[in-house]
Amino acid sequence: MLKWPEGEAPIVFFDGTCGLCNRLVDALVRVDRRGALRFAPLQGETAGRMLGTGRAGGSGMEAGDTPDTLVFADGRGAALRSEAVLRALAALGGAWRASGLLRLAPRPLRDALYDAVAARRYRWFGRRASCRIPALSERERFLP
Repeated sequence: MLKWPEGEAPIVFFDGTCGLCNRLVDALVRVDRRGALRFAPLQGETAGRMLGTGRAGGSGMEAGDTPDTLVFADGRGAALRSEAVLRALAALGGAWRASGLLRLAPRPLRDALYDAVAARRYRWFGRRASCRIPALSERERFLP
């Protein structure tokens, strides 16, 4: 089980070299006026420490594995794939909570659609040589 510090904001872990993932993060930063979410690349120290990537951990992933998917983590644990997207949107509050209605679609169907896009994400949206560098105004929301 993921150990979550009391009162810590949820973290969206994303592939820092993926064009689609970076666009999603850009959109989340733009609409998250309350600053409810924080962000960290899957390739970074925070993911290694909290998700157990590169080290022994308790997120349900094998130690040393870097997940090839979006991960949303909070006090309830870590969510992957389509569930990670839905939990990130719900964490924004307000009208974004309505995105929870997408849970009416069976998870295997949601994840199959997620996987189909994820398999083509580099081809469709490109791959960056390095992780996203946050603007000065965003720095406190991004973790190493």
